[in-house]
Amino acid sequence: MNHPLDVLTGQILDEEALLGLREVCDLCGVHAEAIIEMVEEGIAEPVGRRPLEWRFTGPMVARLQRALRLQAELGVNLAGAALALDLLDELDALRRTLCRYGT
Repeated sequence: MNHPLDVLTGQILDEEALLGLREVCDLCGVHAEAIIEMVEEGIAEPVGRRPLEWRFTGPMVARLQRALRLQAELGVNLAGAALALDLLDELDALRRTLCRYGT
């Protein structure tokens, strides 16, 4: 429940910006191990072969943050978060398709 003095903060991420693992960890507020596990689960697909070479886009970071919220707020495990995010992406794509056809 929000209170009158609650403050929301955020950071706008450029879709084309590439962020390293350390920056992503800072933005998500987690250790590298958590990000590595999410990548292994398929929640994000960074560019690069090894974690220290990985580069993440803004939308990937947003997806990681969304997965973390699913875990924290709903107790969803990583596999469940990956599935939920894939289904939400599919739903968004279907909505965009419907909008194109004026429905």
